[in-house]
Amino acid sequence: MTANWIDNQKNLMLFSGRAHPELAEQVAKELDVRVTPQTARDFANGEIFVRFEESVRGSDAFVLQSHPAPLNTWVMEQLIMIDALKRGSAKRITAVLPFYPYARQDKKHRGREPISARLIADLLKTAGADRIITVDLHTDQIQGFFDGPVDHMHAQGQLAEYIRGNYGTENIAVVSPDSGRVRVAEKWADTLGGAPLAFIHKTRDPLVPNQVKSNRVVGDVEGHTCILIDDMIDTGGTIAGAVKILKEAGAGDVIIAATHGVLSDPAAERLAACGAKEVIVTNTLPIDESKKFPTLTVLSIAPLLARTIKEVFENGSVTSLFNGNA
Repeated sequence: MTANWIDNQKNLMLFSGRAHPELAEQVAKELDVRVTPQTARDFANGEIFVRFEESVRGSDAFVLQSHPAPLNTWVMEQLIMIDALKRGSAKRITAVLPFYPYARQDKKHRGREPISARLIADLLKTAGADRIITVDLHTDQIQGFFDGPVDHMHAQGQLAEYIRGNYGTENIAVVSPDSGRVRVAEKWADTLGGAPLAFIHKTRDPLVPNQVKSNRVVGDVEGHTCILIDDMIDTGGTIAGAVKILKEAGAGDVIIAATHGVLSDPAAERLAACGAKEVIVTNTLPIDESKKFPTLTVLSIAPLLARTIKEVFENGSVTSLFNGNA
């Protein structure tokens, strides 16, 4: 007598933390799945409780959580969700972090400092994550902090396409806000038809966070439409200062393009008043109405995340999403 084995098809399940449900819904729509229902609540003392309303046994689980303020709460919620999936016998758990928390603390500047980006990777691994999907890490080496596959996606293609469609590639210069992002700026320049490069030479006081003393422009920007690129805009001080310096150097319009709009106060006021023609970010982080201003454009990162999740689920090539071949 032969046993009738059930065809054990693995199934894709998408889970969302409470930090950015709109993004999860957009990703679900792109994938043609639904966000798995769950109960999530906070106890009086701040402890978080999560329970999924459906069986997750044998599933290929993708846990999407963005990390705006209060960042530590959302980190903990994602870890708890991953733990619940591990104990519910999910087959594989992928942590989707559009914005990787603590990414700026990726090395020791001085003695007795933490490397918090590594700690986050260790916490995800310990909770039960098998792999990570993230977008535009502050530095590439963070990929090596996680002992497992990391799909490091880039929003540059989407941002550059928008700029090409709205500003063309004539008379454009790509500007890095500091010497550390020149390599990224080179990739941007190639994407925008070999545009010339410039960067802002600046000094930073290591003892004072979020404060920069900008100096001068290295490169020719006079009369050019400048695309000022960065991975994130937090308080907006660096990028607003860079716009001022570019204008003083004779630049034409300045367009700011960044992946992560953290926009901590007073970023919205600074960016609205800095003289940039347009500020373009993606929705890796939720952008509250109070943080919006007339020159801000928010592009959805959901199509890129959905395509990445699909390739991972189908054991396809994530690399092919960037250069057309595996």
